[in-house]
Amino acid sequence: MWIYNMKLLKRTVLEISVRYYKPRRAILYVPGNDLKKINKIQSLTIDCVALDCEDGVALNKKDEARYTIRESLNRLIPDIKNKTDIGVRINSVDSEICEKDLEVCLSGNYLPHTILLPKVEDSGQLHWFSDCIDKYIKQRDKINLIIFLESAKAFINISEICKTLVTLADKQKIIPNSLVFGSDDYCASIGATRTEDATEVLYARQKLVLYAKAYNFQAIDMVYIKFKDLEGLVRQSEQGRHMGFTGKQVIHPDQIEVVQKSFSPSLVQVEWAKGLLRAFEEHQIKGIGAFTYEGSMIDMPTIKQAQNIIELMNSIK
Repeated sequence: MWIYNMKLLKRTVLEISVRYYKPRRAILYVPGNDLKKINKIQSLTIDCVALDCEDGVALNKKDEARYTIRESLNRLIPDIKNKTDIGVRINSVDSEICEKDLEVCLSGNYLPHTILLPKVEDSGQLHWFSDCIDKYIKQRDKINLIIFLESAKAFINISEICKTLVTLADKQKIIPNSLVFGSDDYCASIGATRTEDATEVLYARQKLVLYAKAYNFQAIDMVYIKFKDLEGLVRQSEQGRHMGFTGKQVIHPDQIEVVQKSFSPSLVQVEWAKGLLRAFEEHQIKGIGAFTYEGSMIDMPTIKQAQNIIELMNSIK
């Protein structure tokens, strides 16, 4: 027979809630030089928008994107409130234009909520980036950070990268909260051919989820590039959720609702979780440890799964 300390249980719930704070079920990329698309952001129900300086912008349009983003932040941030996380995806550290992105995009009256840093491959890049953030952010103490793992080298160094993120979070102005899988660059890196069932990236996807959960980061799955194929998007989104991903990248507004639904608990799951937690508390009060619920023997991993569902539901209301 096992009986659990309720104070310990409440602390466990709090720790789980940190993982799901402001969950990024869907991250939408918007080219930073496309003012027409930027102006549509406020009409969207989206968890996170990435105003893009990187792959979505041609090389000769980078400067235009930087200044458009800066002005857009001044307009969007005061009005968006807590509805949407407004981020900026800058160019990689090795691109040699990363610092220019930071210099311009962080010089407006309002800062983005989040910086998205692509093509991270080692801890040295993170130290350089963090020093730059300290240089250009004076208005507040911390800024959220999402990093992208997109190459063979990145996955070889993933343990070192995660440890460095935790260390930098304690000492400098970043709050790392998500790891993103960049599937297309990864396939190019290893010479893989893309397939519909995505078996060629299975190992990398599983490894990213494993390390994200070990370090309490959100795990964001790859883009589904056939943006008109919503049935295919449903299949891949469900697959990602079953693997442990907490969200997915999207490239078109029509993909948002599908992804958000896939990475949200269903009504059936919520009712199951609520009923299970009520039953757990009742048995604890009576001094009963092991019990059955809906024909299954219940243990603490099952209780924690129920807690995860409730915390996720509460965080996306």
